[in-house]
Amino acid sequence: MTSAIAPYIDYTLLKPGARIGEIELCCAAAVMQGYAAVCVPPCYVQHAAQLTAGTGVRVCSVVGFPHGMHTTATKLAEARELHELGAAELDLVINRADLRNDDRVALRREIQAFCDFCRAEEVVSKIILETGELSREEIRLMCDICVAAGADMVKTSTGYAASGADLDTVRYMRQLLPAQTGIKASGGIRDYTSALAFIEAGATRIGTSTLLTDPS
Repeated sequence: MTSAIAPYIDYTLLKPGARIGEIELCCAAAVMQGYAAVCVPPCYVQHAAQLTAGTGVRVCSVVGFPHGMHTTATKLAEARELHELGAAELDLVINRADLRNDDRVALRREIQAFCDFCRAEEVVSKIILETGELSREEIRLMCDICVAAGADMVKTSTGYAASGADLDTVRYMRQLLPAQTGIKASGGIRDYTSALAFIEAGATRIGTSTLLTDPS
């Protein structure tokens, strides 16, 4: 039986050195559970797309991962290649150097260009903020920029920072974002109860590397 939270799950395997057999198991589990998407490293996007073709599970990958300090041109080229390989959803890491330098023009330009590309190609766009390392004011600024750019979702974390998703932060983001802008909570969500709590807090997607099944 499909879990009640299955449509919210991005089943994720982004660990360095992940083997092809692990990716195949990840995709098979996502299909079996009826998850929304499987999130894999760029080098495995084409294979994951082949494995999930016709199943309803979308392939997601990451752009500028994990630190976001690539040039905008590099990120856009990566996004285009990943889409051509079969990615239907893309998670872009913001350039926190631009944020720390208070270069709002650069932040807006990059996120707008990425969202414009995704919209034109009918790719779901998600912007990764790394909220555990940002102030409330920075989170507010980034949410405003993401909404203005037309991002489909704002994502809490890469999963590689010291802290990941936080319920209070997701609630705060939900207050800031309009209903049409989703929230992907990721980073440290490892059980069904926690995932459900984030959904109740306002998350519309859950990024997790743990197979989550309904305990009932």
